[in-house]
Amino acid sequence: MRRILAAVLFCTAAAAWSAPASTQTTDTLPKDLNVLFWSQDQRDAAFRTLETVPNVVFNPIEAGDDVYPLPAGEPLDLGLDIDAHMAKQRNAGLVIVHDGKVRLEKYALGYGAAGRWTSFSVAKSFTSTLVGAAVKDGYIESLDDKVTVYIPGLRGSAYDDVSVRQLLTMTSGVKWNEDYTDPKSDVAQFGLQQPVAGEDITVSYMKTLPRDVPAGSKWLYSTGETNLIGVLVSSATGKTLSAYLSEKLWKPFGMEQDAFWMLGATGHEISGCCISASLRDYARLGQFVLNGGVANGVQVVPDDWFAAATTKQADIGIPGRGYGYQWWTNDDGSFAAQGIFGQGIFIDPKRKLVIASNGNWPTATDPEGVGAAREAFYKAVQASVDREAGE
Repeated sequence: MRRILAAVLFCTAAAAWSAPASTQTTDTLPKDLNVLFWSQDQRDAAFRTLETVPNVVFNPIEAGDDVYPLPAGEPLDLGLDIDAHMAKQRNAGLVIVHDGKVRLEKYALGYGAAGRWTSFSVAKSFTSTLVGAAVKDGYIESLDDKVTVYIPGLRGSAYDDVSVRQLLTMTSGVKWNEDYTDPKSDVAQFGLQQPVAGEDITVSYMKTLPRDVPAGSKWLYSTGETNLIGVLVSSATGKTLSAYLSEKLWKPFGMEQDAFWMLGATGHEISGCCISASLRDYARLGQFVLNGGVANGVQVVPDDWFAAATTKQADIGIPGRGYGYQWWTNDDGSFAAQGIFGQGIFIDPKRKLVIASNGNWPTATDPEGVGAAREAFYKAVQASVDREAGE
């Protein structure tokens, strides 16, 4: 039976989910199918093996033969107890890549470099990058096109007034409730409906939503709209997201391992969530961005794509921060992909710095606790790089 894998804030997804089979021990078998109520041991086991769970369906994201090198560099002197930091963060993995070299790489929680870990909303930034690829390839003519040009099933709904750009920046103005403590919220309900033949389940739900404010006038975090972005890319390209991601990024840039992308109830990738990949390959996404979107000598996205995608396009009400095209932005020029329970890719172009981490925080989000500690760690790494450069 298909169920819902629910998550909060930085990552949320209505996902096809079934409880793990008896290959896992009784102690690690989730009794409640909502990830928010699993024990840490249950999450530790599931996050690193999600694609092996029976009845959870994934598409492979195939890697190629050539691997983008991440050579070892001199260890970075952070003046910190890294083991203690990782323990407090419950990091399964942490890698720092500076100027193309690995300056720190450590693993914990029974995870290692050969394994995969589910990304949660880190996947949103992969999805937005596919929009850039579709623009470059001519499948999407303009970000100012109306969404209904590519998703005809939304015609006659509040999305008649919404552009592709407004979907990317979560400024559609369409009413949406992302409260995961409320079982009647939109994010809790939109994957529970009965599928309609020939229509993605996300479209079936999203077209029923009313307008709240004029399009473009207000930022509102909505995983449902990221899932619409994925439907839009598939509709425009005629390809699955997994195949297109493999074609445009995974193979030509040189990701090391195959990855997997979870499918929803109507067989489409859950584009707001649930890519399972290795930590080093998450770091390689950061390198791809730092390289300006070039893979194997080919410009995959428009030349100015990341300049726009990773700078503030919408005010989120937090000083010094904003939202780009499915990236969280900082006014100092750094930006991040983030997912619940400690998943993240932090990128600082000025310092040629990428920090990729995954793990299993005690709670889905904790902005004043482990979240603030992670931000402090990013700043400590930046300061260490500056000291080395004599700045």
